[in-house]
Amino acid sequence: MHPSTTFISRAQSASPDSCQAISEVLEQFEPDKLALMILFIGEGHDLDQIEKTLLPITQQTQIIGCTTAGEIGAGGYLDGQIVALGLPRNLFQVATGVLRDLRKFDPELARQLAFDLRAEVTFSTADWANEVAFLLSDGLSLMEEQLVWALSEALGQSPLVGGSAGDGLSFGKTFVMHQGRFMSDAAVLAILRTPCRVTAFRFDHLEPTDKRMVVTDADPEHRLVRAINGMPAGPEYARILGKDPEQLSPFIFAANPVVSKIGDDHHVLAIQRVEEDGTLRFFSAIETGLVLRLAQSTDLGAHLEQELSRLSPAGETPAIMACDCILRRLEAEHSQKRHQISAVLDRFGVTGFNTYGEQFNLVHVNQTFTGLAFYPPDEDTDTLTATDFVVDGAPENANA
Repeated sequence: MHPSTTFISRAQSASPDSCQAISEVLEQFEPDKLALMILFIGEGHDLDQIEKTLLPITQQTQIIGCTTAGEIGAGGYLDGQIVALGLPRNLFQVATGVLRDLRKFDPELARQLAFDLRAEVTFSTADWANEVAFLLSDGLSLMEEQLVWALSEALGQSPLVGGSAGDGLSFGKTFVMHQGRFMSDAAVLAILRTPCRVTAFRFDHLEPTDKRMVVTDADPEHRLVRAINGMPAGPEYARILGKDPEQLSPFIFAANPVVSKIGDDHHVLAIQRVEEDGTLRFFSAIETGLVLRLAQSTDLGAHLEQELSRLSPAGETPAIMACDCILRRLEAEHSQKRHQISAVLDRFGVTGFNTYGEQFNLVHVNQTFTGLAFYPPDEDTDTLTATDFVVDGAPENANA
């Protein structure tokens, strides 16, 4: 057992048989002692079998989860596995809820859900000072921006961290899970109240360059960019990179992201794919007039180790739950650094999944490593901290 899991348990199974895999995961827990079980389900698993196996367990504990574009557990980056975290009842009070029909999104319903869940945990554990929200959303719903805006309004000072469910690299259909039931076009929200110290974090290894481009024709609702600098988007992006449009691929997008500037900060607006007509489809919202800057990567492995070390000051070993963008994983694989990155993730005991996007407070972002670090209760410290924050301001816009 990794030192970071002495108070938060984790489990995983590499069995390709879904019934066996979920059974092996459950055998590593004591469900009746858990306030919440979080499951990350790798590509290829039979979700119906998993639901049937989990049904009796939902009488003992709350269960949430999602499908993934890759898993993170013992051994680092994993494929096709089931990975889980268990939060113990003696240290966590948890309230969970689900928002359905995201494509008919009602902000008021989202705000009310957040208010109700916060009230549920606050009244029962008023002496536990630390509260954080964890969100899992359908990664193909295109509704994450609206979702985080509405929820953040109701969460007050409580940090919101989350990830968009994945489907490998298929981009076909993604699922979130609430109380052992899988669903699409939905999001699951969990409010965690605890005496444990919690750090919400977000970081990336990218640096903006001076190469600028302007979005001159976009379809924000569908996250499509038709034109950049007045030219067809895909070919123009390729020209700026010095590449042939036929070379554009997920690996090229991962290695050559674009960012928008908000205040003094930058946010990655990652490209998902190029359509047959040369249109670029993004992982996050995009609009006409937005100024984008090409970004360049720093050393992915060295940066990851540096940032995870910052979460472990004075030899502390937190339990780290992470939402890691699929594009970071693709970059690691394309640059032949997967083994190095996996070793770092394993050494720090990270548990989580590869996403189609990450949520941090008010924003939906891409190509970041975002999550929560849990520390054992400290008598001298009962305040919630964050290593990152959203800078107030508007995106850099060519029309401003």
